[in-house]
Amino acid sequence: MAVTPSYEAEQSAAGESASTGYDPNYVPDSVKSFVVHMYRHIREKNVYEIHQMYETSFQSISERLFKDSPWPSVDAVASYVDNDHVFCLLYREMWYRHLYARLSPTPKQRIDSWDNYCSLFQVVLHGVVNMQLPNQWLWDMVDEFVYQFQSFCQYRAKMKSKTEQEIALLRQYDQAWNVYGVLNFLQALVEKSMIIQILEQEKEGLEQFTATDGYDYSGGSNVLKVLGYFSMIGLLRVHCLLGDYHTALKCIVPIDITQQGVYTSVIGSHITTIYHYGFANLMLRRYVEAIREFNKILLYIFKTKQFHQKSPQYEQILKKNEQMYALLAVSLSLCPQVKLVEETVNSQLREKYGEKMSRMQGYDDDAFTLYDELFSYACPKFITPSSPSYEETLVNYNQDAYRLQLKLFLYEVKQQQLLSGVRTFLKVYSTISLGKLAAYMEVDEPTLRTILMTYKHKTHSVDSDGKITSNADLDFYVDDDMIHVTESKPAKRYGDYFMRQIVKLEGIMTDIDRIKLE
Repeated sequence: MAVTPSYEAEQSAAGESASTGYDPNYVPDSVKSFVVHMYRHIREKNVYEIHQMYETSFQSISERLFKDSPWPSVDAVASYVDNDHVFCLLYREMWYRHLYARLSPTPKQRIDSWDNYCSLFQVVLHGVVNMQLPNQWLWDMVDEFVYQFQSFCQYRAKMKSKTEQEIALLRQYDQAWNVYGVLNFLQALVEKSMIIQILEQEKEGLEQFTATDGYDYSGGSNVLKVLGYFSMIGLLRVHCLLGDYHTALKCIVPIDITQQGVYTSVIGSHITTIYHYGFANLMLRRYVEAIREFNKILLYIFKTKQFHQKSPQYEQILKKNEQMYALLAVSLSLCPQVKLVEETVNSQLREKYGEKMSRMQGYDDDAFTLYDELFSYACPKFITPSSPSYEETLVNYNQDAYRLQLKLFLYEVKQQQLLSGVRTFLKVYSTISLGKLAAYMEVDEPTLRTILMTYKHKTHSVDSDGKITSNADLDFYVDDDMIHVTESKPAKRYGDYFMRQIVKLEGIMTDIDRIKLE
């Protein structure tokens, strides 16, 4: 076999510039070199080189030559890769992803992308795929699959501006991006990969899935297993978009998110998992769990975001970071458990939302407006998965799902507002009679008992194991018309204090070392 020059050498020699008109059949030399080397590395299972080309080379060529146009068509490059069916499916997957990121897809391109995902997943599920692909690429496949489904649902729901041709196309391809098809593919990948059983066996020490980051070092393929793993996160996201939070959380039960795992090996996967997990818990009134996980991921992003500045996902990381701070502000306003938040995160939170959080404690119309504002900014882009009724007057319904979720959330906030005075008084007293508290709150005793029962209900939730857990930082019980209050005392974090002082001391010592004595 003739030795081919390295990809980098060919890149340095290639100096094409993007032409003004787009010709899908024109393949610049750098693209020829890219597909030839990528094809070879995939055949050789050289994961490191595949990752470098996928993360770096694809982005740099896109930036140089295809900033405002698609890549060459798959038919134009197929001859350079022996017309390999699987490689052509992978190339198309990247082709459509680039199209969605840089341009606006036509209705037919949206449908063609669905067909390509169907073909690609069918090969993975029913064919023999003897490849090792980087986790980043496999995550991007699942992530983009769900994103394009969400995008199609939003596009289809804007019926007012549709032309007759667009409506005819939607009628003709009514199965494209069907919600059942999307869920079935994700679920099929989970089941066929047997990832749930693999993760169970890993707990017993019989598997090394997490230790190897999902890669198969015995010469096999990681594609089905890792796609199955990431598909659980895809299902979490889809069910959140549909507003089915119980099912969403059930989908990732096999993944222990309190520990490091394959989902933390890709920053996009890590953030997507915790964002949707935290949001689902927030909507189910499991505020403590939401606060705990938002705190951990925000601290992680704070410490590591500088390492991702050159990543294509950097802007998305920053956006999700801001959204999760907004969700943390909402969670803490509904469940004041600041002791669960690290000082670094709390400092950032106060800087961003300190003033708004103070106003949200007021439980008046101003606070209600702020809850609306933060929820609308930070919530997922909810979808209505059903097709429109073409016989009736065409109207836009792309905001219907969002309005419904906002209404349910604000209804919950309104109920919490009714309890505004209870916590304030309970924080002050260790014991207080029902009559005295009723007088303070200007209600009669039967009404107060109802308020106290409501407070108990609103500060407790059912966790994923079916157990009732408390979200409150204080608890109480009523005995012979006396209310007895027990407040939980946060454990003091001496370690955190000493660590901060050590860092400060090291900084002072460094400054002293720089001083030159005359």
